[in-house]
Amino acid sequence: MTSDTSIRCVVWFGEPAAVERTRLAQAGWHTRVADANAQGSGVGIRRGDVVVAMADLRKADDDTLAQMARLMADHPRLPWLALLSAETVVQTPEVERVLSASIDFFTAPIDMQRLIETLGSLAGDAPAPIVYSDVPGITGSSSAMMAVVASLRKYAPVDLPVLITGETGTGKEVAARALHKLSPRRDHPFAAINCGALPANLVQSELFGHERGSFTGANARRIGHFEAAAGGTVFLDEVGDLPPDAQISLLRLLQEGTLERVGSTQSIKLDVRVLAATHVDLEKAVAQGRFREDLYYRLNVLRLRMPALRERADDVLQLAQLFLDAFRKQHDCHARTFSALARKALRDFTWPGNVRELLNRVQRAAVVAEGAQISVADLDLQDVVSSRTAHSSLGLTRTSAERDAVLACLRETRFNISECARRLKVSRVTIYRLCKKHQLVLEDIH
Repeated sequence: MTSDTSIRCVVWFGEPAAVERTRLAQAGWHTRVADANAQGSGVGIRRGDVVVAMADLRKADDDTLAQMARLMADHPRLPWLALLSAETVVQTPEVERVLSASIDFFTAPIDMQRLIETLGSLAGDAPAPIVYSDVPGITGSSSAMMAVVASLRKYAPVDLPVLITGETGTGKEVAARALHKLSPRRDHPFAAINCGALPANLVQSELFGHERGSFTGANARRIGHFEAAAGGTVFLDEVGDLPPDAQISLLRLLQEGTLERVGSTQSIKLDVRVLAATHVDLEKAVAQGRFREDLYYRLNVLRLRMPALRERADDVLQLAQLFLDAFRKQHDCHARTFSALARKALRDFTWPGNVRELLNRVQRAAVVAEGAQISVADLDLQDVVSSRTAHSSLGLTRTSAERDAVLACLRETRFNISECARRLKVSRVTIYRLCKKHQLVLEDIH
């Protein structure tokens, strides 16, 4: 966010219309008109100000386009937007250079609401993150996370097993801890166990304990994780990796509330709530005989799915800033926020590693960033920007080609709408719609 004394300014290279300047002023943006061809033309950024440049190509000639491209190269850290007219030919190298250096583009007449929202995002006007005071560790205002929070509040008081599913890095353990903190067991132990990390020959001992002399090296009685968490909650991460004998012991605990230490025949009564998580398809594992069906149904009494980060795009910038702020409290670093391009890349990336990957990238970027703003390069997300630029250029090319095809057909048919529709194999209504879309006024294009 910017300080109260900073100015928000759009440096407009071209000729903004009066209504455009008025709407920007109403939204808190000062418009400064600049001439790309003027000698010594510059952007004039004052420290602390928020400055966005607008490359207005509506009346730009080749010299203006060339100078615009040079200005963009001279100010690589400045966010640029491009404004096109219906007549702008996008297939020229000069226009392509400008578009490739722009974060976003608009066509006249400008959708002012979208422009103001874009400017706001470039200024860092991300909505304040929702941190649920009663649900520790959970953050996000997306509908996906609101659904998760509602389920956590509903499941926590009910003393039944919960199966938490979701891709790696989505925060399954965070959800398990929140369930424990919200439950009547909050004052008792919480034990988190990664089943996939347990040595195969020691799984039973680690989970359920062992008696002295029960196997080589068992020099004393050992209390397992379940007994140590008596009265509390045990979270079994990657439960699908449990070997068959441990699955049987876990099933007995869930059915009868008892366990037996390795090397003992004495049943121990135990009060503990079991939460389990998996990123694999347990139903498929059951069908393949790798996981007990009866245990699956015992664990899957209540089910909570943690959404992938790509399903909660509204939360990405909020989480990134939270991670950066938390890192700054622990380490001395220059970074305070994210550049406009970095924000765009954060939103556009698909995050295969989910929240864990976002955390890692933000922390790494905070270390390598040399300025107050984390760049796309700091995040190592240059490919995201490149692919998006290519996609935008392709979209422009298709739009221009569609307009040219309709206009050419109208001229060939001497503006006979019926004949033009027949040749293009569309309806008359479609021809009128395309003329409106591309601002082709039939009375003026003869």
